[in-house]
Amino acid sequence: MKRIILFPVLFFVAIISNAQLQAVKSDIIVSPEFTLLKNNAATTVKNQERTGTCWAYSTTSLLESQLLKNNAGTFDLSEMFTVRNIYIEKAKNYILRLGHAQFGEGGLGHDVIRSISKYGAMTQESYNGLKPGDSTLDHQKMVKELKDYLDALIKASGHPLAQDWLKGYNNILDNYMGTVPASFTYNGKAYTPTEFAKSVMKFNADDYVNITSFTHQPYYQSFVVQVPDNFSNGNYYNLPLNEMIDLVKSAINGGYSIMWDADVSNNGFRTTKGLALFFDPSAKIPKDSIRADMAEAKWDPAIRQDLYEELVTQDDHLMHITGLEK
Repeated sequence: MKRIILFPVLFFVAIISNAQLQAVKSDIIVSPEFTLLKNNAATTVKNQERTGTCWAYSTTSLLESQLLKNNAGTFDLSEMFTVRNIYIEKAKNYILRLGHAQFGEGGLGHDVIRSISKYGAMTQESYNGLKPGDSTLDHQKMVKELKDYLDALIKASGHPLAQDWLKGYNNILDNYMGTVPASFTYNGKAYTPTEFAKSVMKFNADDYVNITSFTHQPYYQSFVVQVPDNFSNGNYYNLPLNEMIDLVKSAINGGYSIMWDADVSNNGFRTTKGLALFFDPSAKIPKDSIRADMAEAKWDPAIRQDLYEELVTQDDHLMHITGLEK
């Protein structure tokens, strides 16, 4: 069985993301600096607006691309339906851990896979995550209110926690994100979210695999990647770094796309130029001077591991890789 790949935490190869392709298409596609080698089918880029939900947008884009590859049609899936379900998962985890857990807007790609497997999926048209009258997604106030609600419950839990505590939590979600319809119509037929994922998308969570590369865990085994947004303790299969990079290229060349979890705050990452180059972290290189032909610093698994353990390379943005350029 072919599997679609989700990669966490930064590695450096000359790959273009769907976001970069759409945002700076003229720079990447027609620039004499680049030769386009592979450009797999992808849906149009969506705007996460004022939310920290890149994990949902990038992985949803991955799913939409896979549906294109499977000749299932062009889909515009609701990112916010998944986001809302994950907020509920986060709340349950936060309560059971008495507040000693990550709670915020972030997440990882496997959260989308797990959510659709459990809750199903909806179209963007059927649920956009906006309450009536709103036009912009903004979760900052909502997340604070959600966390305050949970913290108040934990603080008052000298007695048994009320079994209906989730009702008040859902009321906050409804107030900011609108209510979720129990069913919706697609191509003239009514579906529940789980029916839609199963019968229309033909979704199978086992078609997707998480890959990473670190030296503090054994290769060719799975482990829980230790980054804050992995609140659900997702497992990733650990490969040697060169094998992971080779796997990226072979997947792209085979017509698949990849959800990529990266650190875009490092000095060599320039979205507007379509570049992710590795420079010595101590080097002071003006960002505007970065070019595709600049020499990169030496890198190897040990350097990558050091940057991870020194908290230089973290996971702060997820993207969808759809092509390869030279």
